[in-house]
Amino acid sequence: MTAPSDLPATVRTARTEPAVPAAGPEATLRIDDGVALVELARPARGNALSAALVETLIAAVGRACADASVHTLALVGAGRHFCTGFDLTGLEDSSEGDLLMRFVRVETLLDAVWRAPVRTVAIATGRTWGAGADLFAACDERVAAPDASLRFPGAAFGIVLGTRRLAERVGADRARAWVSTGATLDATAAAAAGLASHVAPAPPESDTALGGWRREALAEALAEAPAIDRETLAAIRAASRPAGGPGADALADADLAALVRSASRPGLKARILAYRERSRAASPRP
Repeated sequence: MTAPSDLPATVRTARTEPAVPAAGPEATLRIDDGVALVELARPARGNALSAALVETLIAAVGRACADASVHTLALVGAGRHFCTGFDLTGLEDSSEGDLLMRFVRVETLLDAVWRAPVRTVAIATGRTWGAGADLFAACDERVAAPDASLRFPGAAFGIVLGTRRLAERVGADRARAWVSTGATLDATAAAAAGLASHVAPAPPESDTALGGWRREALAEALAEAPAIDRETLAAIRAASRPAGGPGADALADADLAALVRSASRPGLKARILAYRERSRAASPRP
């Protein structure tokens, strides 16, 4: 279904209600037949999480979860990559406080997805790195394309983000090893470890055909609507995650506290700049 053309380009819905309030563009929201589809739409930047994109995604997730007709929240990325993580552009003009707040808002987004009262699904293609990998890990159903690569490099600049949620997916020892070494996983390894629910068929080489492939992958993941209502799902989350369900905030607060402690250590900006330079040196561009 096509989004109404009279809505702003920030976040559009397939309905006629007002668009989701957002700080900036770069994402779309479409709600149809119980499924809220959120697309990260910065393909030229690998869907990297700018401050504006994070605020847009937080608003979109909130809007989807507030809609009583929605039973599933699905996250996909436009272009070849799902999400390449924290956007490192413009660092020179950012203060330590600016960077700290940006990471806090990323954690807010991840927690909102992790504790959403609906089924959550993500389709990982290409680079699914850093906070993008954390976003993928926060979802219930995690579909990886064969070309997906997953990486958790945030600890390289001293940030503790998403580690506990990752540990719930793959075990504490494995999560610590991946985070501390900045390991890169292919789709097969991610599925074997439980990070990916399953590996989808290979996507087409043509960029113009990617949209159809995503729809097919999503349709397979959503073959059946959830058999339980939202209230029961929320209760199951609370029962299966120690203090982690909606309304039980102990671990959410602990996750945020761990992030803030790590990000508030002096020299955050310098560490991120150094990481960016190391990354550029390791992957020189033509």
